[in-house]
Amino acid sequence: MKPWREAVWAAVPAGAEPERFAARRAWLLERVGAGERVLDLGCGDGAFAAALVAAGAEVDAADVAAEALRRARERAPGARVRLVGEGEPLPYPEDAFDVVWLGETIEHVADVAGLLAEVRRVLRWGGTLLVTTPDQPRVAVALEALRGRPLEARLDPRSDHLRFFTARTLRGMLADAGFAAVEVGADGPPWRARGLRAVAR
Repeated sequence: MKPWREAVWAAVPAGAEPERFAARRAWLLERVGAGERVLDLGCGDGAFAAALVAAGAEVDAADVAAEALRRARERAPGARVRLVGEGEPLPYPEDAFDVVWLGETIEHVADVAGLLAEVRRVLRWGGTLLVTTPDQPRVAVALEALRGRPLEARLDPRSDHLRFFTARTLRGMLADAGFAAVEVGADGPPWRARGLRAVAR
């Protein structure tokens, strides 16, 4: 899996802006306070880690791809950057963070339940998990089918997305992981492609 992850990052142009970056950054920063300990898990090139550092958070940035972390070190020099093993326990103690940020990450993970169990472990009691991921709303999928766009275009097996979520399945995964308070919303109407946003405590 590691060579594939590195190949994905090698294909991403340097300085490329993450999807829906401005809106997602604003949403994230509204929910993180200065001085909070934040884990940016699946940090990619460090775009969000840099924004969190600038906002006064204490940031650890972690990813499974060395190329992503090389870029993150340049983009977010104030963050503590660390390579993590895919499917392995996170190299942090219990209750280490006030906030964990999974921005466009869980759709790339084979064992989502295992990852969320580790997130619960490293998140302090009462801490916050913030998640964004692409949505697969029923109305949008049905409209695409009626317009002749094949489902295969949305669920391309060559894509680096391994998991696909709706608001219901994301809420269920978070509840199953032990989060008692889960809020899931979307950043657009149900008849077009959009992103899901979740806050879990």
